Amino acid sequence: MFKFFGALLTLALAVGLLIVTWPQLFGLQTTHIIAQITAMRGLLVACCAVGMIVFLLIGIVRPLRAFAGGMAVVLLLAGLGNAGILFFRGTGQEALPAAGEGAVTVLSWNTLGSAPGVAAIARLAIESGADVVALPETRQEDGVAIAVAMREAGRPMWVHTEAVGQIAAAHSTTVLISPRLGRYEQVTSNAEGTDNTRVVPSIVMAPSDGVGPTIIASHAVSPSGAQMDNWREDLDWLAKQCEGDNVIIAGDFNATLDSMAGLGTGGGATLGRCHDAAKETGNAALGTWPTDIPALLGSPIDHVFASPGWKITGMQVHTEFDRAGSDHRPITVRLEPRG
Repeated sequence: MFKFFGALLTLALAVGLLIVTWPQLFGLQTTHIIAQITAMRGLLVACCAVGMIVFLLIGIVRPLRAFAGGMAVVLLLAGLGNAGILFFRGTGQEALPAAGEGAVTVLSWNTLGSAPGVAAIARLAIESGADVVALPETRQEDGVAIAVAMREAGRPMWVHTEAVGQIAAAHSTTVLISPRLGRYEQVTSNAEGTDNTRVVPSIVMAPSDGVGPTIIASHAVSPSGAQMDNWREDLDWLAKQCEGDNVIIAGDFNATLDSMAGLGTGGGATLGRCHDAAKETGNAALGTWPTDIPALLGSPIDHVFASPGWKITGMQVHTEFDRAGSDHRPITVRLEPRG
């Protein structure tokens, strides 16, 4: 009887680990609990390693040897599978490549209400040569202060903010755009009934002359139990924004490559027609949240996407700001126009 239940437990563990390792195989990538576990793939590898060691120690007891050995093998295979996925997705670049003519540099940072401070955000934007700065959870006044600091450093920026209410900084999203990209007008509005992400706002900026890229600073709601439907709808809405010919979208998606499976429309695209910078440059294993654990154990939920007219040449996940105050790491991405 024990052998039967032992085999049943081993099979259940194997099936459960297979689901959280590759949930898109079963169409479960946006299912509550499963999505959260898969998002922390590095931590899953660590848990598999610890579990394997525990069962190997249990296997010292002779009557439990077969059961413990089977469980250890399942955990080993799951750990190796997830580690292989992380290795394939890439563990990061140390610096951005040099910018060519027409290059656009994008900085995205969920600032937790400008917790790092205006000076730190502006310094990174200036040092990275950012042309677009997407700042979820940043109020307009902080965006203006950042732009002032950048202007004094010789990098003037236009500032636009989308806000829902005036209390929580989490309900504001600010984007800074360099004048060298041309003039932009805000397409989204916080007016009732306006098309947007459902709980926390995104902001869509269209070029006034129709020449430059549409620029979107995004913020999808976190996939907590009560917000799962809103989260799925947010991702669907963001995918639709990426159906254009010339789009750059950056921000906090609260979603990994796994939970976005099925949202691309062909040609290797991840979101609509847009390609993910982390995936294209070998940075997709590095977690951008939370900052209090190593990047390889965290969740890569902050992204920059670009339509096929842009070549993604480099990306950097900035771990040097882990103690700056925000729970998200900033990312910078360099894009070059094709042709």
